[in-house]
Amino acid sequence: MRHVLITAGTKGLGRKMTEYFLERGYSVTATYRSDREQALSLQASYKELGKYLDIEELDVLNHSQIDQVVQRVIRKFGRLDCLICNAGPYIFERKKLLDYSEDEWNEMIRGNLDAAFHLSKSCVPAMREQQFGRIIFLGFQGVNHSSGWIYRSAFAAAKVGVASLMKTIALEEAGSKITANMVAPGKVTDEMKEKTISESRQLTDNETPIGRPGTGEDIARTVGYLCHDDSDMITGSVVEITGGMDVIHRYL
Repeated sequence: MRHVLITAGTKGLGRKMTEYFLERGYSVTATYRSDREQALSLQASYKELGKYLDIEELDVLNHSQIDQVVQRVIRKFGRLDCLICNAGPYIFERKKLLDYSEDEWNEMIRGNLDAAFHLSKSCVPAMREQQFGRIIFLGFQGVNHSSGWIYRSAFAAAKVGVASLMKTIALEEAGSKITANMVAPGKVTDEMKEKTISESRQLTDNETPIGRPGTGEDIARTVGYLCHDDSDMITGSVVEITGGMDVIHRYL
């Protein structure tokens, strides 16, 4: 049985990923940082699959904690096949680069780029030993083109760095049958992160060419495919999930 580690896997996009893998026969470790209530809710929803679902508290800013969680996962399940780097801090306040404090900048870089490094460094040795691994990072629409993102400079810079890191891992670890990719969601609003595709099709989104809002299930299905045993021809790629938003040319 393949085992998946999903950071921030108990709510939002992460919860839909956890549900996707559990419902397809994987065992899953889902981490949470502070919302224990959501973690317990997820655990209760899959009570019948209790032995296949592991919940771990993890702050990805704490690099020693990352290593401890990974080692516990390997001891408990005997393997670690897929790493999904979903967790990462984000500053919702709209502010220009020069208005960021040094602490805010450092949190964005440490919690997104540095965390990607430490998670990969902790997980790859087990994947090398197995001669199998799938690593998925989460990005944002346009990340593959190093596009600027006004009012989101620190987060954007960190995620663009992760995209480059992902491509390097894909090259360096290909010989160990490890793939690395990034999924870049477009507009998936908070209320849609835990919704299904069928629920989305009951709604209209005039800004999206496909005509409906994106959902957590859209993201989970793509991540799931990239983690499949037979997805090994896809590595070093950024997959945009935008409903066509990424191909629109906008005139200023």
